[in-house]
Amino acid sequence: MFMADIAGVRVLYTGDYSREEDCHLCAAEIPQFSLYFNYEKMAKTIRRLAEKTLEVGESVSGFLVKKAFTCQIMALDDLHVFSQLSTENISQRITIAYSGAFGVLKHRLKQIFESVESLPDEEYEGPAFRVHERLTVKYESEKHISLHWRSDPISDMVSDSVIISILLILILITSYC
Repeated sequence: MFMADIAGVRVLYTGDYSREEDCHLCAAEIPQFSLYFNYEKMAKTIRRLAEKTLEVGESVSGFLVKKAFTCQIMALDDLHVFSQLSTENISQRITIAYSGAFGVLKHRLKQIFESVESLPDEEYEGPAFRVHERLTVKYESEKHISLHWRSDPISDMVSDSVIISILLILILITSYC
């Protein structure tokens, strides 16, 4: 039930009667009432986040879960306890046909991206480098390279741009041949 003031006429709506005609009451027929709202939102920390007492001004990091009219903040590890959701880490890999020189690819990607670091050959069984500490580019054979990354929004954007860059390098190589 709520009251609306429309063009100077106060109208009391008493419920959802969407299939019936609206019933308008005159101001003389409407009893006086007031509504007060508390604009502060309160969220309780639960499980692992509630184990430590926070000081005033200290921040907390977690998921905000709204259920009915309550808000709770929980750690990612506790998500499966309170919901049917589960969290997983997805490792992605793509193999691209690339017959150019691996050093040229690394040099071109260094020109495009800020951070391109070489990785030890022994650990990756051949030449490899990492882009933005998120994506690993590995030399598989004379005709293939592979890209490896853990899926998250930023890593996916980096991998998409590296894949496009590799394809553009391939176009440049084939156009000069």
